[in-house]
Amino acid sequence: MTKILGISAFYHDSAAALIIDGEIIAAAQEERFTRIKHDSNYPYNAINYCLEEAGLVPNELDAVVYYEKPLIKFERILETIIQYAPKSLSHFVKGLPSWLNKKLFITNLIDKSFDKKLKCPIYFTTHHEAHAASAFYPSPFENAAFICIDAVGEWDTTSWGVGNGENLEFREKIEFPHSIGMLYSAFTGFLGFKVNSGEYKVMGLAPYGEGKYTQLILDNLIDLRPDGSFKLNMEYFGYTTSEYMYNEKFIKLFNIEPRKPESALEQVHMDIARSIQEALEIIIIKIANHVFEKTKLKNLCLAGGCALNCVINGKIIEKTPFENVWIQPASGDAGGALGSALAVYYKKFKQKRKIETPDSQKGSLLGKEYSNEEIKEVLDKIGAKYHKTENIEKEIAQYISQGKIIGNFQGRMEFGPRALGNRSILADARNIEMQKKLNLAIKKRESFRPFAPSCLEEDTEKIFKLKHSLKSPYMLICADITEEIRKDCKEDLKGLDKLKCDRSILPAITHVDYSARIQTVNQYNKRYYNIINEFKKISGRGCIVNTSFNVRGEPLVNTPLNAYECFMFTQMDILAIGDYLLFKEEQPELKGIEEYLKRFKLD
Repeated sequence: MTKILGISAFYHDSAAALIIDGEIIAAAQEERFTRIKHDSNYPYNAINYCLEEAGLVPNELDAVVYYEKPLIKFERILETIIQYAPKSLSHFVKGLPSWLNKKLFITNLIDKSFDKKLKCPIYFTTHHEAHAASAFYPSPFENAAFICIDAVGEWDTTSWGVGNGENLEFREKIEFPHSIGMLYSAFTGFLGFKVNSGEYKVMGLAPYGEGKYTQLILDNLIDLRPDGSFKLNMEYFGYTTSEYMYNEKFIKLFNIEPRKPESALEQVHMDIARSIQEALEIIIIKIANHVFEKTKLKNLCLAGGCALNCVINGKIIEKTPFENVWIQPASGDAGGALGSALAVYYKKFKQKRKIETPDSQKGSLLGKEYSNEEIKEVLDKIGAKYHKTENIEKEIAQYISQGKIIGNFQGRMEFGPRALGNRSILADARNIEMQKKLNLAIKKRESFRPFAPSCLEEDTEKIFKLKHSLKSPYMLICADITEEIRKDCKEDLKGLDKLKCDRSILPAITHVDYSARIQTVNQYNKRYYNIINEFKKISGRGCIVNTSFNVRGEPLVNTPLNAYECFMFTQMDILAIGDYLLFKEEQPELKGIEEYLKRFKLD
């Protein structure tokens, strides 16, 4: 057996992943264990989990792989400092200690983290090689084009190529400082959201605005060619010389001051969000069409942080000739841990690839699972009141249909940023008040944020318009709702007032532009499928609300205790955990809600 551990660390979303003979055995982000959102520290806990899941000790590994090449990355930083000196020097000095203490000496750190018990080689892939491998190798395609778009790895910011069997071949790339990931993050910061965390908020805010600045962005900030290649106008950006993504010239271009975090959202902020989202769509569609013209392949794989922009993923499906699209569920740096392990397995160990349908990602349910016995032990210890049930799927469905909000903790935890049913909060998509209630009373977050539907795979086409009848098991594609469930909004509403209009018979999951971020559910995740199917028997609709089991700023719940605390300190009605149901009104008082919420920094 060939046992390979992949590691990503030190930028954001540190993670570990373990493969054995090419099979993905375990993968998890460090944040789930430390409870620090987007934790970038070395993933000691995630590594230990992966080894424990497989019953391995370090000296049984055949390889450990790090997801990028630190020396090349440091070279890029030095060259950037020299190019933009003297403005860049203070920024460089501030970041130098972390490089000298750990980032330049990854091999020593990995070796020491295992108490020098490793007997295997330590390999390094490039950052985009790890992204490409994470996208192509778990996909169900013998051959496919791949596109990787993120902020930056060593030098690459955008790359594409072809995967064929066991081989990955890069064809073209764009290098730092020219980065559409950085471009989008500049607007994330400008709009008052946290960079490398709040980009999805920009995407969610965009439908409330108008694209008044789209052409301004394309005319001033980026030189975009017909083939999708581009250069940024660096006169408007600050990330090469400072910790700020944008500069004074950027501010003057839009003629408004940057929004302060947590301040009121005005129409101009929504218009800017819509404009950068439209600009990014134009850029990426050009790239994807160019890749198709060069490869003529019908299959496309996506990875890199920009692949988490589900609106653009939907546009790629709608506006390019690709027939099949597969997106890595952990497209950001976390997925680099998995991709690096897979890349070395096929490149260094020369193994043959086994292609699986629908894919080999195992539903991205790759985290820890707790037995009923382990759950009961925790519940007893904290004095919780619970009821064991023989048909929990049916009972959950009944309570959802009665308007209850359910915290659902089942099976293995998800790998990647999306809750896919096992660490999810579930509710009735037919309830017009549910979007507001979930945002404000449960998630403790901004009112404009939309919620995703989980739908039975066989019912998807009745509810959503998906080209080629594609599936979206990982909640990474946006599509419009069908005319069958749509209600036209007769009022001409602007901004957040758009939330006042009832747009479909499933209003809790219908965004203000008549779209939704879809998760299609099949019997691979049998318990979750059964919950939705039982709900369909009651309601006639195989579709419910699914949002992540956490509050704002909190990582997805990982343990039964995490789940119980989140349940108790929010207005969830019921906790379904293993085969047990817990009702809020029966629980002993749990004090400390303020302390609980203070644990998590606002994202």
